[in-house]
Amino acid sequence: MSNYKVGYQCKCCGDYHDELPLSYGSPVPDYYEEVPFEEQEKRIEMNEDMCIIDDEYFFIRGCIELPVIDGDGPFIWDVWVSLSETNFDKMMEYWEVEGREKDLKPMFGWLQTSIPCYPETLNLKTMVHTRPIGLRPSIELEPTEHPLSLEQREGIGFKRIKQIAEDLCNVEEK
Repeated sequence: MSNYKVGYQCKCCGDYHDELPLSYGSPVPDYYEEVPFEEQEKRIEMNEDMCIIDDEYFFIRGCIELPVIDGDGPFIWDVWVSLSETNFDKMMEYWEVEGREKDLKPMFGWLQTSIPCYPETLNLKTMVHTRPIGLRPSIELEPTEHPLSLEQREGIGFKRIKQIAEDLCNVEEK
């Protein structure tokens, strides 16, 4: 039995939750929020998987997967990564191509999501790995001593997942 499927009493809201969420994400790249609302329609082209701002900044959505060391996993951060225009165009060219994961080599990108519960994650170096159609790209962080990078390599435990759930509950209530 997986530990995280057992309910827990949340220290933040005081409620009992039946299980811990194993995925959190951001609906937009952080830079999106810097574009004034009244200019967004004119300056931003976006769908759930890609975003172009000012025909100059190119973002794709992907998943940072953390192995769960004391249960089933993975634990997933749904994030945005910036790509060069060349790599973005190549990604879009292959977006609906069967076998794309065999044809596209990993691409360099910059993490463009500030993830709560960690020291600043914005602009961490990444490699974007294309996966089969229907799966968002896998985002591999540069192997550094950043806590998120360490968790991607070494795994994350039930206790840490519970702490993240409570920390994010605190953020949402503010």
